Order: sequence, then structure tokens, then C-alpha cells
Amino acid sequence: MRQRSVLTEGFGQLATARWPWLAVAVAATCLTWVAAAVTRQGAVVERLPARRLLATQFAAGAANHLLPTGLGASAVNLRFMTVCGVPLARSSAALALYMLAEAITRLALLLVLLIAFPDALHLGSLVPDGALGPLLLAVAGALGLAVTVLLLVRRLRTAVLSFLRTALGEARSVHARPARALALWGGALAFPALQAAGLAAVGQALGLPVPPLHMAVAYLAATAAVALVPTPGGIGSVEAALVVALVAAGGPAAVATAVVLAYRIITVWLPLLPGALTLGALVRLKVI
Repeated sequence: MRQRSVLTEGFGQLATARWPWLAVAVAATCLTWVAAAVTRQGAVVERLPARRLLATQFAAGAANHLLPTGLGASAVNLRFMTVCGVPLARSSAALALYMLAEAITRLALLLVLLIAFPDALHLGSLVPDGALGPLLLAVAGALGLAVTVLLLVRRLRTAVLSFLRTALGEARSVHARPARALALWGGALAFPALQAAGLAAVGQALGLPVPPLHMAVAYLAATAAVALVPTPGGIGSVEAALVVALVAAGGPAAVATAVVLAYRIITVWLPLLPGALTLGALVRLKVI
């Protein structure tokens, strides 16, 4: 409510967008589903039906907006793999491997870009004064609590160790096949790169005075910062973080807001209804 004037000006800026660049952003968004499908295939040894796998990634985006922190997409993909005949334990291990590869490649890409463009973000403006200490303390406390629970609850410890053994075995099997390993890590790298390219294209469409690679750094930093915020589809948290990151990269607040609004319309709201219809069709056809 306090920033409603900036939001109003941001919505007004949408009328000035250049459509060819918006088309590039739409194309990049469509390619993210292909990258996700390639990565999912790379995380499991069995060959999954390609068309149904791609449709599942499109449908998973709609499910992702019903449950927090990506649980919707994870549930859809877990069900799809089990229907394809992959045992539940190995499906869960493949899901964990996918999430690990995606997190590693996203952070690695961010680190490389920060090294190449150290002035892309004014990092001091992203973290309020005095917030870093409590944040690190909270993270350490959460990790300590998790370790304590594992040590005290024997049944939970046994289940976690069993899952880790299954996951390590699945990872070894996947990396023993070069084609699967290439699909896993190549797709995991392409996914955030395409997302960042989509944001950069929207920035070009609206004339944001920030270099495209700096916009990519802002996107990766913002999405890494809100990864642990449990909002369905990142709605609210992603928008706020992206605006802050683009302003920290040197963009005017109103234009940065317009860029984020347009980007989220393309990546979230336009595919939502078709994705929900696809999800319903896949359920009726017992694909998931």
C-alpha cells in the first residue's frame, strides 16, 4: 500500500513495451519447460516418454501455484515417474537429484556472473543494516535443530539414511551414463539461464537502463534470496525481490516495477489457465 504510486506508474509503463522483445521473453519461457523436461530425464536412468514428460512440466507450473516452495511441481513429477514404472524410492531420489543439480547450477552461474561483473549489484542495498547477523543465526539454529531431531528420533534417522543410500545409488547410476549426466547438468544450467534471459528481454522491451547481463545477475540473486520463502509459486516474494534487485542494479523503481510485472505476467499468469487445463487432462488420462 505504501508503494502504490510506484505500482501505478509501473503499470502505466507497460503500455510502452516493445512487442518483439516480449515475444523473445515468451519464447525463453517456453524453452524453460523443455529444459526442465531434459533435466528430469537426466535425473533418472529409465527412458521417460518425451511428449508426456514435456506436458507434465507445463502442467507442473500450474500445480506449483497451489502449494508452497515448489511442492506442487514436485508432487506432479513424482506421480508421473511412479506411473511410468519408476519405484517410489527411486523417484524420490531422482527428484532430490534434480533439485540439487538445479540449485548447484543456479548458484554457480550467479557466482560466475558476479566474478565477471562485480559491479552489477550494489549488494549493500539488498541487506538492511544489522540484518546479516540475525539471518545467519537463524540459519544456524534451523540446521542445529534438524541435526538434533535426526540424532534423537531413531525412526526418522533410519528413514533418512535409507533415502540417502538410495539417492547416492541413483546418482551413481545416472552419472555412469554420459548422456544422462549431460542432460541432467546441461538442462539444469539452461533452466536458470533461460529464466534470466526472459527477464533481460522484458527489460529491453521496456527500456530498463541496465545491461542485460546485469539484469541476469539481479534475477539470479533475487531468486536465490527468496528460495526459502514458502509462498506458492513465489507470488509476492519473487516480485518484491526482483524489484529490489533491479533497483540495486541501477534501474529506476517505476521501470523496474514494470519489468517485473510484465515478466511475471508472461511466466506465471498467462500459462496458468492452460497449465491447469493440461494438468486436469493428464489426470483424466492417468498420465499422472
